Amino acid sequence: MKALLAVARLISETERMAFFRGLVLSILVMVMGAALLGLSGWFVTASAAAGIAGVGIAFDFFRPSAGVRFLALGRAAARYGERMLSHDATLRALARLRGAVHAGITRLPHEVQARLRGAEALNRLTADIDALDGLMLRLVLPFLAACATQAAAFVALWFLVTPGTALAVLAIYALGGIAILTLTALTAHAPAAAAEASLQAIRAASLDLMRNRADLAVAGALERQTDGALDAVRAEEAAHQRLDVIDLWSGAALALASGLAATAALLMGGLAAEAGEISPAEAAIGFFVALALAETLTTLRRGLAEWGRMQGAAQRVLTLVDTPARPTPKAAPAPRAGAPLLETRALVHRRPGAARASYGPLSFTLAPGETLLITGPSGAGKSTLLSTLAGLITPTSGEILLSGAPLTDWPEDRLRAKLTLVPQRSALMSGTIAENLALALPPERAGDEARMWQALEAVHLAGVLHAREGLQTLLGPQGSGLSGGQAKRLALARAALRRPPILMLDEPTEGLDAATAHGTLTGLRKLLPEAGIIFVSHRHADAALADRSLTISV
Repeated sequence: MKALLAVARLISETERMAFFRGLVLSILVMVMGAALLGLSGWFVTASAAAGIAGVGIAFDFFRPSAGVRFLALGRAAARYGERMLSHDATLRALARLRGAVHAGITRLPHEVQARLRGAEALNRLTADIDALDGLMLRLVLPFLAACATQAAAFVALWFLVTPGTALAVLAIYALGGIAILTLTALTAHAPAAAAEASLQAIRAASLDLMRNRADLAVAGALERQTDGALDAVRAEEAAHQRLDVIDLWSGAALALASGLAATAALLMGGLAAEAGEISPAEAAIGFFVALALAETLTTLRRGLAEWGRMQGAAQRVLTLVDTPARPTPKAAPAPRAGAPLLETRALVHRRPGAARASYGPLSFTLAPGETLLITGPSGAGKSTLLSTLAGLITPTSGEILLSGAPLTDWPEDRLRAKLTLVPQRSALMSGTIAENLALALPPERAGDEARMWQALEAVHLAGVLHAREGLQTLLGPQGSGLSGGQAKRLALARAALRRPPILMLDEPTEGLDAATAHGTLTGLRKLLPEAGIIFVSHRHADAALADRSLTISV
């Protein structure tokens, strides 16, 4: 069912006509192939009979040979057009589906998104969406083309040969083909799914080896991790070997069905020719057309062998596409005069099935220009609290008021303009320092280098970059090229560029020496004198920079 829904999603208004034209050309390719072989068989048999009868000089060789050339060239041209149209439509449909999948991911709860590991999730999504190209190219279009071609061949054999020949060929292909292809799909389902799972395991293990090779070597686990990756490789190879065996036997079975259909056509055509109902050349049409119809089944064999992979991919992709939309207000509420910048009332968060609450109940306020330090032991829920205040996690109970209005009443764009959260591990992208910082600026000010340098000065990173290539300093993937502390300060500078009324920082001084930590926090306060700042820290020295502290206990 999910696979059929995926087909419906792929065939949109924009691609529908392209798919239809591709289907028409697919039918034309198969019909012209059968006609080519049938005409060739008739031509050879009729010319031989004319020669034996001594009337070869009167036989018209030109029109049949012209027909053979026309069908051969026309089939090649139709095949090219079919490939162009169907593949182009499929690629455009998959591009649109990728956008729908990523839109669905953005609607997932923050906790679910946080569990998606970047590279592994991307590999999984890429493989799943790529698997769906087979739905149209190797299943739906070939199936419809096969049905149309078999119907056209049935009508042609009925009138050109005998009704019995047409019925026999259709019955053998219909019954034998359905049985063989169904058995192929059933037996290949498990190994196809296993091959896909093994491929994902190979990708995940390879990524772990490349990223964490040094740590694994130090821990003495490099060999064990390598063996795990090799086990996944061997599992994939074994699954593909099973698929190859299934493909071999299904191919042999389809060849047998084709041979039976051709034999039946030859027998019935020969009996009709012997009885004088048709000529031997007309009987040859049935035999050669029956052989040509084997193409209608072989094109489906590969698609059905990958049915298990397609089913699983369709299930995962449509689950993401159909992620329900979050309720989002369209208009921002009017701030209440005299209300605190941020206020919480009896705020509690408890994860489903947890024995205790992550934190709470908590009640506090934050005024403009105030700095609030949140402390507590590891696991007390400090990071969860910041994510809740940022609207990323829904509290179990209690209320959060932003400028006197409930947090849930704020549209997403206005909410992000009011508050900014810098988590412990912020993402930096491959590119220049300027490109990383420009993400925080509105499009019309994306090139405001003076403002960028001001933010870098606030976090004591300007001197480091002046000694390099300045804002054009190039970073590698995930911000490689900077130390851990420098990367953290770059993320802080990017957040400060937004000039938010509320700035929330999770462990902003972790990994920094005392002098740099003090300078960074004081620099942010000078840059944003009116902002309310909430930050989490384990460093005792940071408490002196806060106006007051809130301690969360386990």
